[in-house]
Amino acid sequence: MKIAFVGKGGSGKTTLSSLFIRHLAASRVPVIAVDADINQHLGAALGLDEAEAAALPAMGAHLPLIKDYLRGSNPRIPSSESMIKTTPPGEGSRLLRVGEANPVYAACARPVELDDSAVRLMATGPFTESDLGVACYHSKVGAVELCLNHLVDGRGEYVVVDMTAGSDSFASGMFTRFDMTFLVAEPTRKGVAVYRQYSEYARDFGVPLKVVGNKVQGPEDLAFLRDEVGDDLLVTVGHSDWVRAMEKGRPARFAQLEEANRAALRTLHDTADAAYADRDWERYTRQMVHFHLKNAESWGNAKTGVDLAAQVDPAFVLFEGAATPQPA
Repeated sequence: MKIAFVGKGGSGKTTLSSLFIRHLAASRVPVIAVDADINQHLGAALGLDEAEAAALPAMGAHLPLIKDYLRGSNPRIPSSESMIKTTPPGEGSRLLRVGEANPVYAACARPVELDDSAVRLMATGPFTESDLGVACYHSKVGAVELCLNHLVDGRGEYVVVDMTAGSDSFASGMFTRFDMTFLVAEPTRKGVAVYRQYSEYARDFGVPLKVVGNKVQGPEDLAFLRDEVGDDLLVTVGHSDWVRAMEKGRPARFAQLEEANRAALRTLHDTADAAYADRDWERYTRQMVHFHLKNAESWGNAKTGVDLAAQVDPAFVLFEGAATPQPA
């Protein structure tokens, strides 16, 4: 299951995604956590100190390795240099699985201990001073999109992505890569403005979307969210002393999280699990190809000097049991 957490900056998106990751880990569910936000805070929210968070390898820095591994023996992709963030897999491509060991995870993922279990954490890497004026953050997030395009995951396996804030997620086709998107919204006009943008785009591509109301302090806040987002409101989360302690770097064991908030996380888990029944691998592959062709025409062909439409394998459909050639 691929799950995205989105919302405006300051909505609590990273906090909620970290709580959900902790909940999954406590449930003994295999989890890969991905920090795809321009502000890299997921590691800290999962308990890493500043030095540990800063030492996380940047996926963007390992993009050549990622491309070379995923390309495999795909005859439609003559070189890894011709791959872009939207390049879809085809016959001969190597695919990623949640629980396996592979060179991509070895280079880009690090284990994070959470009470009595652990998750793999991957991060795009921060926007650095060397990027100013010459790069955009979406070039870094491209490493995440390429991995998601080549990922096959099943029921009971989770990839949880803390997305970049606001509507920037629509700068690529990555928003269609998820079985469920949880939009974290505060009970304010700014809080629901991102929901209106996101729900419009998501609806056009059949992207499942549910709203998690955050910082809800009473009946008026709840009524406001219900009026603004209607049936998309799934659950609400209020004040948490556990979260406040976590943000100070002194969290208690996760089992001590307030019962009301633990119940909210169980609702998220149940909703995400239920979305598996609606997974359509053919549509998923079709959308992947759609955005690849758009990016190829818009900028990819000019940048690489090749016709990227030729990378599309018309007979290939990504699915859970798809085979992948192993490195020699």
